[in-house]
Amino acid sequence: MFSSSNITSTHPAVFVLMGIPGLEHLHNWISIPFCSAYTLALLGNCTLLFIIQADAALHEPMYLFLAMLATIDLVLSSTTLPKMLAVFWFRDREISFYGCLVQMFFLHSFSIMESAVLLAMAFDRYVAICKPLHYTTVLTGPLITKIGMAAVSRAVTLMTPLPFLLKRFRYCRGPMIAHCYCEHMAVVRLACGDTRFNNIYGIAVAMFIVVLDLLFVILSYIFILRAVLQLASQEARYKAFGTCVSHIGAILAFYTPVVISSVMHRVARRAAPHVHILFANFYLLFPPMINPIIYGVKTKQIRERVLGLFPRKNV
Repeated sequence: MFSSSNITSTHPAVFVLMGIPGLEHLHNWISIPFCSAYTLALLGNCTLLFIIQADAALHEPMYLFLAMLATIDLVLSSTTLPKMLAVFWFRDREISFYGCLVQMFFLHSFSIMESAVLLAMAFDRYVAICKPLHYTTVLTGPLITKIGMAAVSRAVTLMTPLPFLLKRFRYCRGPMIAHCYCEHMAVVRLACGDTRFNNIYGIAVAMFIVVLDLLFVILSYIFILRAVLQLASQEARYKAFGTCVSHIGAILAFYTPVVISSVMHRVARRAAPHVHILFANFYLLFPPMINPIIYGVKTKQIRERVLGLFPRKNV
């Protein structure tokens, strides 16, 4: 019975996050841009949420989707960055097994939600430019709520199996995770037994989300571009397409690191592990930091309200 109980103790009590293997001596320096990016993400996204909540004029579909994006970015960055900084600054590398699964669930779920919200924002721009007379009747409050709930439901449904799939494994390759946070495949590499289903499931979900969402985003912009080119004056074309610039920036900020990281894994397989980990961290840090800046600079209504937060000195 004793040996049987040992065999059924399938997972370690804690995992140990190694940070960025090969660059441990630079952790303190690396933490400076990481901490700066996290601070900017917190300030920027909290400011966006405050402005949208406080100003009734901004309670429109475009800004409600932007509020969803800001909330997701806050959760996404806060899921990983505090623990990452603890690893860099205090060598606090231990994370409980269940804490690791929770971090992984939130990380991947909110990444999927962000993709869904970017798709919803593309739909918003499509209706605003291609069907302007129907904008208020199509994008109603109840529909926006349903879109938000669908984004959450899809992410939770796709990611709920992951913790249970990982919980069934024995971890005989030690507790050392060669990463800054609990990324799915980094944990799978420590497991014994047949992990093919986890590998296939992870790749299938990633491909399904990226390909499907990006395809619909591209289709939306094909229709938008066609509608813009049919406008009579050049000024009207610039104005119409100008409303899409911020959203295009957010799409590029989110999907470009994903594509680069995916290509790196396939093209540069022999690259040092820290190269892949730095790209993965860039994917986590960059969108939450840059999205508030993009929308703050390029969206007139947001920019005016941000500037209004600072009292002007009378000359």
